[in-house]
Amino acid sequence: MTVTLTDIQAARRRLRDVIIATPILPDERLSQELGARVRLKAENTQRSGSFKIRGAYNTISQLTPEEQARGVIAHSAGNHAQGVALAAKLLGVPATIVMPERAPLTKVAATRRLGAEVILHGATFDDAGAYASAIQQQRGLTYVHAFNDERVIAGQGTIGLETVEALSELELLIVPIGGGGLISGIALAVKALMPDVRIAGVQATGCASIPSSLAAGEPVAAPYARTIADGIASSGRAT
Repeated sequence: MTVTLTDIQAARRRLRDVIIATPILPDERLSQELGARVRLKAENTQRSGSFKIRGAYNTISQLTPEEQARGVIAHSAGNHAQGVALAAKLLGVPATIVMPERAPLTKVAATRRLGAEVILHGATFDDAGAYASAIQQQRGLTYVHAFNDERVIAGQGTIGLETVEALSELELLIVPIGGGGLISGIALAVKALMPDVRIAGVQATGCASIPSSLAAGEPVAAPYARTIADGIASSGRAT
C-alpha cells in the first residue's frame, strides 16, 4: 500500500467544497500544566461529527458510475458509519452500514438519519466486519474500509496539510490510533512537509494493539477492548 503527498493533495481538492477546514484551538489549561503551547484540532466540529467524512468521501467519489450505482458497504462502531453515510448521501450513492449490536444508540440513529441502511450484528467490530463482508459478496457492493484503504488514508491526511499550514512552529503532533488510517495519512503529509516534526500515536490502555503489533512485526489484535473511547476501540475484541 503506497500513499504519497500527491495523493493527499488530490484528496484535498476533491474535499474542498465538502468538508470544513476545522479550527485549531489553544488549550490554555493543558498549556499551563505542560509548560508548552498546546493546540487542539477540533475535528469534532467536522461534518458528521468526526474526521471520517474526509476518507469516506475521497473514496466514494472515485468509484466508477457502475460501482456507485450498486452502492457501498462499511462496518463501523459509529464515526466511520456516519462519515460513509454522509458521503454517500452527498454523492447519491446507496449505503449499507453494519454496526455492532452494542454500538452507541446516538450514532446508530445519526447514521440512519443520513439515509444509510443500518444493520446491527455481532458483539464486536470484527464481528460486524465479517458480516459486512458476507453482505458485500451477496449484493456486489463496494467496501469502504475504515482505515485499510489508500483512498481513505489520503483523505484523512488532509488534516496534516491543514495543520502544517496553520502551525509553522509545530514540534510535536499527537494523534489517536484506532485502526491506524488517521495517523498514517497525517504522518505522510506532515513528514513530507515538515520532516523534523515528531509524531506520536496514542491508544487507550484498554485497547492497545500497536505495541504488540510492532513487536511481532505484523498486525496483532488486542485481546479485549475495554475503554469508553469507542472511536479508537476498533483494534481489539470487546468483552
